[in-house]
Amino acid sequence: MWRPGFRYEESTHALIEGAHRALCLYSVVHRGVPTAPGLVFGLDKGGKCEGMAFRVAKQRALDTRLYLQRRENAMNTYHASEQPVKLLDGSGRHVGALCFVVDRRNRQYAGRIPLEMQAWLVRRSAGKSGANIDYVVNTMLHLRELGVHDAELERLMSRLGYGFMKARCLGKSR
Repeated sequence: MWRPGFRYEESTHALIEGAHRALCLYSVVHRGVPTAPGLVFGLDKGGKCEGMAFRVAKQRALDTRLYLQRRENAMNTYHASEQPVKLLDGSGRHVGALCFVVDRRNRQYAGRIPLEMQAWLVRRSAGKSGANIDYVVNTMLHLRELGVHDAELERLMSRLGYGFMKARCLGKSR
């Protein structure tokens, strides 16, 4: 959401129903290794999720789609599909958006892991892109900047020792 990696015409806060944000994928490259996998977020079936929607110019749509497919789905952990999202910009509009929903049949799918196990995996894991805990804390800070409240992630942050005040202070020092 905070580092789209492609050119867009506008962005806005959005809501998807029928999928929720979850630490539900094992990472054996970017946030972990095969012997000590980390956890990364994915959109999993059920619930709802607040995030961002980006409008891309028609002439860049195909290139953007191909770029996102390579970046987000290198391990075939997602199904890319167009989903209806509600724009939370006050317009009440619904638009089609390219979304990557986790493939529950993929071997990296972790499913719903108890909070204590999530915290343990996140604390101990690191991969090519850095420490797993940095990824989780950074995600939380960006969600807070967007005004998105994620109760499940807040509970995990507390288990990791990053309650609201500590994470807020970290955000100011970036």
